[in-house]
Amino acid sequence: MNPILNEVGTVFIPVKDIKKARDWYCDILGLIADGDILYDHLYVIPMNGTGIVLDSKTYSKNTLFKTPAFHLNTNDIKEAYEYMKQKKVELTTGIQHNHWFTFKDPDGNHLMVCQC
Repeated sequence: MNPILNEVGTVFIPVKDIKKARDWYCDILGLIADGDILYDHLYVIPMNGTGIVLDSKTYSKNTLFKTPAFHLNTNDIKEAYEYMKQKKVELTTGIQHNHWFTFKDPDGNHLMVCQC
């Protein structure tokens, strides 16, 4: 038996200001930012499936995601793209192959939205 499971538990995202990052991520995900900030540097975003933890202790220009390490799902890529434009999110690509696009969070992490 292998003691390491073939599943992802959570993804840590380095952020500069934990409160601002919490508010931004909760806003784009349509969540209420009401959870506790743990140990003055962690915020666990309430997600379905694999978790996301914002971490201000690990932030530096060297730890930012230069390419997306994961993607957020959508059922409608065009609607998601327009939504992000309306939110004035920094989009780094247009919709690619009618399937995905990339963007940056306020700290400069590169992220992706992909149609399931």
